Amino acid sequence: MIGEGKAKAPRSAGPKVDGGSPEARRVTAAILEVLAGAVTPTDAARALGVSVGRYYQLECRALSGMVAGCEPRTKGPGRSLERELAALAREHERTKRELLRTQALARAAQRAVGLSALHAPKKPGGKPGKRHHKPVVRAMRAAERLKSSVTEPAIGAAARSENLAGAMAAGE
Repeated sequence: MIGEGKAKAPRSAGPKVDGGSPEARRVTAAILEVLAGAVTPTDAARALGVSVGRYYQLECRALSGMVAGCEPRTKGPGRSLERELAALAREHERTKRELLRTQALARAAQRAVGLSALHAPKKPGGKPGKRHHKPVVRAMRAAERLKSSVTEPAIGAAARSENLAGAMAAGE
C-alpha cells in the first residue's frame, strides 16, 4: 500500500512567532482576531484598554509593518554606510594615483618634445590664491634705464630722462 511505514506529522497549532514584548503580542492577537472576524473593533479596543480610534491607528501601523515584512529580501549583505564610505575612499585614492601618473606622463611627453611645462607643479605649502606674474618687458627696460642713469655722470642725464619719458609714453 501507498504510504505504509510513514507516519504523518501532526499539524501544529499555527505559525511560530518569535520575539516581541508581551504587550505587543497581546495587541497583535487582538488585531488578528478583528481581521478574522472573531471580535468587533469595539470589543478589541475595550480588551486592550484603548479608544476605538487608537485601535484603528494600531491596526494601520500593524498592517504597514506586515506589508513591509512581506517585501522581498535582497541577496547578500545589505548596504552599510561604513562599507560605502570605505569604497569611496578606495576609489578616491585610486583616482589620485591615476592623476599623479597622468601628470608625470604629460611632463615626460613635454620634455621629450621640448616644450616647457604649461603649469608648474604646485608646492605643497604654497598659498592657493597667490599668483605670480611674469615681469613685463617694458617695465624691465625702464628699470634698466633708470639704473644706468643713476650710475652715469650728470652730464646729459636730463636728455636721457627725456628720452626715457618719451619711450615710456610711446609704450615700448
